[in-house]
Amino acid sequence: MRRVPVPLPVPVSSPVPALVVCGSLLLAVSCGTGESPGRRTPPAPRGVTVAAGSATSVHVMWNRVSGEPEVAGYEVYRGERKVTDVPGDAHMVDVTRLRPSTTYVFTVRARSTAGDLGPPSAEVRATTPAGGVADRRAPSRPSGLDGRVIGGTAAQLSWGPSADDRDVVSYDILQGDSKIHSVGGEQTAAVVTGLRPGTRYSFTVRARDAADNLSPASRALTLTTGKGDGGPGAGDAAGTAPTAFRAGTRLSDGAYSIDLSWVPPRADGMVTEYEIQLDGRPATTLVWGGTPPRGRATYSFYAGREAGVMHRVRIRAKLPDGTWGAFSAERTVTTGG
Repeated sequence: MRRVPVPLPVPVSSPVPALVVCGSLLLAVSCGTGESPGRRTPPAPRGVTVAAGSATSVHVMWNRVSGEPEVAGYEVYRGERKVTDVPGDAHMVDVTRLRPSTTYVFTVRARSTAGDLGPPSAEVRATTPAGGVADRRAPSRPSGLDGRVIGGTAAQLSWGPSADDRDVVSYDILQGDSKIHSVGGEQTAAVVTGLRPGTRYSFTVRARDAADNLSPASRALTLTTGKGDGGPGAGDAAGTAPTAFRAGTRLSDGAYSIDLSWVPPRADGMVTEYEIQLDGRPATTLVWGGTPPRGRATYSFYAGREAGVMHRVRIRAKLPDGTWGAFSAERTVTTGG
């Protein structure tokens, strides 16, 4: 069968998601980032996420900034106000002394070893829950902690929900005695990234309520990462790929569309963004403007007017920690076939 180039897809029917087509646009700006003449500043941190830890605290996480210039530390801002400094080898912090039932906006900036401050990250928002009346009862211990490694630098964890006389607001994930991650109280799964290949780790989980009462830690789970350099976004990270991926073609008003459906990967939060790859190259980025489906998701896009054209298509998700997951299985479709 004959292959012909296909123009960048445009949506023909997309009742739920909004489509963003990525382009190349370079902007030169000077925004007072603290850069000294002749010196480079660090880039903006990526993958910034926030989650309310209690009625008075929020957990902020981001991806480490690597490359040149070397990063000495990070500054975390609440609105326009800097609230804390974090050393360069860390990528998370708990911001405390907040008000209940309040929405906060956070950004993160990297500072180089030369003292130059980079631009702020994208803004992220979190709303603290209501404080309620005095509460001294801790949630129950999380049960059934289980998990598996994903390549050499990540692990996927899951556990049974805790019970509380009010509500569980968040879960703390600990590596040994150190808190390394936090997810919302409605989540009972997490993808832990940034691990070292060929290393043995011990994980536990604790539940936290709005009054900052902590449950006993779950039983410990021991996992050993693989010796390769894979991780979320690497080809062997099958646990982060969309599953049950299907593709077909449809003719409507003289034009062909490619219809896709898949089951989102299980992650520590909602997956709202996907990359669709057509014939071995990125075609579009799909972003859900509202609440994304937790079950099977569907999407259709334009594929031209000529019959008998064969295409290869696959999809991958952007995980809640800001990294790309693995690609789904690749499917082959033929217009009019």
